[in-house]
Amino acid sequence: MNALWLIVFSIIAFLVAYATYGAWLAKQWGIDSSRKTPAHEMTDGIDYVPSKPAVLLGHHFASIAGAGPINGPIQAAIFGWVPVLLWIVIGSIFFGGVHDFGSLFASIRHRGKSIGEIINVNMGRKGKLLFDLFAWLTLLLVVAAFTNIVANTFHAVPAAATSSLLFIVLAVGFGFMVYRRGLSLNVGTIVGVILLFLCIWAGYIFPLTLSVNTWIIILMVYIFIASTAPVWILLQPRDYLNSFLLYAMIAGAVLGLVIYRPSVQLAPFTGFVVNKQFLFPMLFVIVACGAISGFHSLVGSGTTSKQIDNEKDAKVIGYGGMLIEGVLATIALITAAYVTQGDLAELLKGGPVNVFSSGVGTFMSKFGIEFAVGKSFVALAVSAFALTSLDTATRLSRFIFQEFFEKENVEKQSIMTNMYVSTGVTVLIGGYLATGGYSVIWPVFGSSNQLLAGLALLAVAVWLKKSGKNYKMIVIPMIFMLTATLSALVLLIRSNFLNANYILVVFPAMLFVLAIFLAKEGYDILFGSKSKV
Repeated sequence: MNALWLIVFSIIAFLVAYATYGAWLAKQWGIDSSRKTPAHEMTDGIDYVPSKPAVLLGHHFASIAGAGPINGPIQAAIFGWVPVLLWIVIGSIFFGGVHDFGSLFASIRHRGKSIGEIINVNMGRKGKLLFDLFAWLTLLLVVAAFTNIVANTFHAVPAAATSSLLFIVLAVGFGFMVYRRGLSLNVGTIVGVILLFLCIWAGYIFPLTLSVNTWIIILMVYIFIASTAPVWILLQPRDYLNSFLLYAMIAGAVLGLVIYRPSVQLAPFTGFVVNKQFLFPMLFVIVACGAISGFHSLVGSGTTSKQIDNEKDAKVIGYGGMLIEGVLATIALITAAYVTQGDLAELLKGGPVNVFSSGVGTFMSKFGIEFAVGKSFVALAVSAFALTSLDTATRLSRFIFQEFFEKENVEKQSIMTNMYVSTGVTVLIGGYLATGGYSVIWPVFGSSNQLLAGLALLAVAVWLKKSGKNYKMIVIPMIFMLTATLSALVLLIRSNFLNANYILVVFPAMLFVLAIFLAKEGYDILFGSKSKV
């Protein structure tokens, strides 16, 4: 089968969904372009900063993408390309898109507060504390996983390290010139993108070689600073400029597919049990960001909602951003289906990023870009986005940690609400977990991340019901994700117990218990004894 048809099918499906289902969701929920957003009501120049849609989409997409939509589909391809493709398309449209759009919109209507605060308002303080604890534990795993991924990438590809460090300097300069010196965004973008690619070139000329543990320490210092710095000086401009890397990578991959038209070598379906993993629930946990991801709700309600200029932008940023990620996930699946040449063992060789980089590098070589250059460029782009997800996750951890200890109607707050203390605790624990290795952390992260999506859908559904809005489109995705991920956690707990990985028994066990309590609270409001309250 020609692989080109897979990407054509997904892009058409996503365009139709955006124009129809996305518009229907906006109408059902009452998107109001005349309302003031938190970015205008609470402008502080640090976290609440009104931003143009193109800039904010760049930040949001760079933050939610990372390496997730690449790693997940490639690892899940062991089940065959058909179930993975169907889940990417159906999941992005009816699960992930609804989840991202809904959590962003709910946060906008709650003064840019997190999902935990939305639960506090609509389910009570006990629910908020349970969710905040759950989300913070999950974000620790995100910080640990992406710290390890970035450190290993920088160690393996020194050019990526140099380029990424130069990206940071470029972002600070871009932010200063655009936001403090009045430089036109269009002019700044043109100059910034040119300098961005010069940074990549400089990385080849001056590669920086350091050990993995040294990079972990450097990254811990970096994310501490990035989490506490104003968004306009680093987070927002760096993510905006980096988004052009991903757009170029996607465009290059699609163009290469059109010219090359490779055939799908992987079997359509390989079975319900592969390598001792069950298709249900593991497919829906492994694909993660390629179809739905709880981390997206934390980004939407953590940083994006504080910067959105107009409510109408929530559709393109929330729903549209998820569909773009679905395109990236489809490309990742195609690289697995082509590069492996039908050999499932090849999926694990060199890691998913290596498979993806080799595949896209091959496709880009068909229109004149040397394979080695194309592969290196893709690896650099992926590492840049992993770094973006890393410092966004740290900032979100800071928000949630502060909210957890914040007391209402009290002038003097606990020292735990201090920005630097909350960031320091997160960075130290996340950095320590990062030394355990990516392969050890990722399975627990995947399960907790997808369970977080189910809980975020629960929070949005409760708010919509209490607001008198239609919440029925959320019920099926919510029930399915809670069922699938709770089942996956049980399997994970059993597997780690049998393998004597006891710390990875405690973590998922805690998450399982917290999720059950939260689900019970939400069920009582939606369907049970508190449904009429």
